[in-house]
Amino acid sequence: MFRALPQLSTTRAGLAGVGRVGVLDGAFVVVDVNGVRTHIPVGGVACLMLEPGTRVSHAACALAARVGTLLVWVGEAGVRLYSAGQPGGARSDRLLYQAKLALDDELRLKVVRRMFAIRFGQEPPQRRSVEQLRGIEGARVREMYKRLAERYKVRWVHRDYDPESWESSDRPNRCLSAATAALYGVTEAAVLAAGYAPAIGFIHTGKPLSFVYDIADLFKFDTVVPVAFEVAASAKANAEREVRLRCRDVFRRTRLLEKIIPTIEDVLAAGGIAPPEPAPDQVLPAIADKEPLGDVGHRG
Repeated sequence: MFRALPQLSTTRAGLAGVGRVGVLDGAFVVVDVNGVRTHIPVGGVACLMLEPGTRVSHAACALAARVGTLLVWVGEAGVRLYSAGQPGGARSDRLLYQAKLALDDELRLKVVRRMFAIRFGQEPPQRRSVEQLRGIEGARVREMYKRLAERYKVRWVHRDYDPESWESSDRPNRCLSAATAALYGVTEAAVLAAGYAPAIGFIHTGKPLSFVYDIADLFKFDTVVPVAFEVAASAKANAEREVRLRCRDVFRRTRLLEKIIPTIEDVLAAGGIAPPEPAPDQVLPAIADKEPLGDVGHRG
């Protein structure tokens, strides 16, 4: 399955079918298992998410790169991100915007405060630094874990995750790790599709996926954390697999992917500065329509 994802909209257009993606007579096409060909106006699509079962030719990858369409290889429903093509359609304006916000202490604090407000449903205390807000956030998150553990009757000590020693963690922590990994996959795909850098974070810093962690945390307790505790409380033998499957279903049911990019724009707009104008020589949509098609999965 592959999905067409807009760069800056609140919804997506989906095109389903397992098959081969290639180029025929200069056009981007998908040939399904029955031999049916579907032409994709790739020059007007911001991102194609390629789920398991899809094969892509060298010519298709080259064409997508030329017209500025991002190809992302993901797990089912985006629960994993395995690889990505040319992020952001070879644009730098959003990267510069993100970097400016992160490098200015005053602007960064505004963005962090907006993230805090979205996550907890209330404005953070005044006159607090990023480090102080990070500490308040940590205390609240620990309390939320404790309350969920009580709700699902799960024995809970504390959050403990060692990637080098997976089995040393208890069942609730393994379930949480599997759940958050699924969330990070779909979030990273959205960050890349929107043209931002996963490594330039605001609350989290110094990690390859710092910004992914920042954004994923805004959705974590409304999506995957309850799933993790529910599975931890069950008698399922392969708890990690069960978590991934349920997270997949939650992402589809809540249409999470549609919400992430507008949320990214929301938190960055809190900095109060205008994004830089696109460079004159940037890669523009290869298929430019004078009037929108009415399909938000295409760039206008």
